[in-house]
Amino acid sequence: LAIPFVLIAILTQKNANNPEFFYYLGKAQQRQFDYDNANRALHRAVALDSTHLRSIYLLGKYYVGVKARNNAHKILDVGLRIAPNDLVLINLKALVYYDNSDYEKAIPLLERLLSAGERKPFIYKKLGAAYRENGEFKKAKETFRNLSKIENEEADAYLGLAEIFMKEKLLDSAEFYFLKSIKERRYVFDNEYRNLGRIARKKGQLKRALDYYTKAWKEDTTNQFNYWQVCVMADEYYKDPATKLGHYEKLLTNYNNLLPFLKERAQKRVSELKEEIHFSKD
Repeated sequence: LAIPFVLIAILTQKNANNPEFFYYLGKAQQRQFDYDNANRALHRAVALDSTHLRSIYLLGKYYVGVKARNNAHKILDVGLRIAPNDLVLINLKALVYYDNSDYEKAIPLLERLLSAGERKPFIYKKLGAAYRENGEFKKAKETFRNLSKIENEEADAYLGLAEIFMKEKLLDSAEFYFLKSIKERRYVFDNEYRNLGRIARKKGQLKRALDYYTKAWKEDTTNQFNYWQVCVMADEYYKDPATKLGHYEKLLTNYNNLLPFLKERAQKRVSELKEEIHFSKD
């Protein structure tokens, strides 16, 4: 039953020692995006009752969302001392470590969630990525293969496997799984095409790399990095300076918000190519 906000505020004023009222006040203020006052109310609830898990959960969720690592750890530790097996708190604690790239500490918490029956796709994805970044490639592959058994998660599972093989420098296997991910995916897959371009480039297959980077750009034409890669690969592949020049000029024309370091590199290359064309005519 939802309690009107005005009534909640009145209740907290009349009974300043009831943590429940401050919990409902904080919850209502979060819904109004008044997070500063919401946090004060929720912290007041915890100060009145250090076992008030619902307030601890809302605070923890907020701090994880805004990536306030220290505050998140502090409030979640309060909750975990009271309820060490609470899966929601364990999940939030794992996310704090994961978001801070502290994979070694995130892994056992994510493993606990799976052992407790929390077989949600995002847990497999984060655990697989944590294993990969921690150099535990065998466990990472097993995790993403388990993810592939979940309906509609095949594309992300194959992408995860491809990224592991990339890390291992097994380019043929990485290419195989990037292509499988593309086949399964039901939305844009510029990331897969971009990675296929990287593989082709490492193999010295410049035309193939250019084609893949072009496909990546066509999947998401708002991504300036995708077209920058097209320019770089065209520069490496084509011999005609005019063809190379056309790509860089298109980049500068189409992306008014081009990042300064990309703009500087593109402008420098345009000048070099124009000079090359000029002297070739003499």
